Amino acid sequence: MKTGTATLPLHGGKAPAWLFSRMRLMAREITLAIVSDRGPEEVLRRLSDPVWFQAFGAVLGFDWHSSGVTTTVCGALKDGLRGLEQESGLIVAGGKGAVSRKTPAEIESASASGVLMVEPQALVYASKMAAKVDSAGLQDGYQIYHHTFFATRKGDWAVVQQGMNDQNRRARRYHWLSDTVASYVVEPHNAIASQAPGTAVLNLVAKKSLPAQEVVTQLSHEPPDRTLGRLERLKQLVMPAHHAVELRDIHPDNLKKTFLSTYERQAENFEVLLGLPGVGAKTIRALTLIAELVYDTPASRSDPALFSYAHGGKDGYPYPVDREMYDRNIDVLRKAVGEAELGRTERLDALRRLARATQPAVGQAYSTRSITK
Repeated sequence: MKTGTATLPLHGGKAPAWLFSRMRLMAREITLAIVSDRGPEEVLRRLSDPVWFQAFGAVLGFDWHSSGVTTTVCGALKDGLRGLEQESGLIVAGGKGAVSRKTPAEIESASASGVLMVEPQALVYASKMAAKVDSAGLQDGYQIYHHTFFATRKGDWAVVQQGMNDQNRRARRYHWLSDTVASYVVEPHNAIASQAPGTAVLNLVAKKSLPAQEVVTQLSHEPPDRTLGRLERLKQLVMPAHHAVELRDIHPDNLKKTFLSTYERQAENFEVLLGLPGVGAKTIRALTLIAELVYDTPASRSDPALFSYAHGGKDGYPYPVDREMYDRNIDVLRKAVGEAELGRTERLDALRRLARATQPAVGQAYSTRSITK
């Protein structure tokens, strides 16, 4: 289900207006070219690939490795495709900070306006669960602050979201794709890309954590006082230094209200438990501790991470953005898409041949080494 993750250094600032206006146009034309050639589903597949996404940001002229590439590329796509939902077959919702919390409302608005051809409830659920899994199901030290939801009119979807770690000054990007959804809570990671793997990871969505998921769910059925009593007794234990889940971060008094709600709800499985309002990282961490130390059902500590990864970059790396070339390439793509709509596909055919000619070399480069900077 999840297709990958990228970890990037945190950079401040934003794209200057002269660059963002061009990024918006270039992102739109590239997307429309892909839609014209292979349909909107192919756009989702590519956006869900952390390597392609990083290359896309580089082509648009943004920094090749900074955290801002995620928010800026998603913002350029959302802005560039606004009003073209019928033509492109794509809906873009969400964004950074407070805008991310508007994702469900934007999905429902697209449905109400007739853009979506399916009921919005499943898409709203997918959006919420992707965010919940990456904040509570996989606790890797990165707090989600950006969430963009891409969907076709027929209901296929992809998510690109990003978390921030204030301690190591890095951001980690998470990619999701609906095509391979089997479970939200069992091995959702297909590839994780990271410069700086987390040192205190709790991975409840790993296959190794299935026994812990079952016990955690059963523990949520117990009366709160019994659960809190176990936590108090566990605080007397001396934990090994490498332990990823620390008791000092858990305050039982603050959890009582949440435990009461989980007890009243009696969740049928771990996915339902994870999706409950108010159930966040600390609730899951506390229940996991009890499951591990009392019932001997350890959760995975593995951090699914290895690093992945035109027109230049806004900070001059690898070279300053060539504005004249940028504008010329936007024009080439616009004409190629326009001609294809009229049945003349020579320009798009030429772009496809160029892609095929360069693909082996690019694939070999990514398969033989890890790019760490």
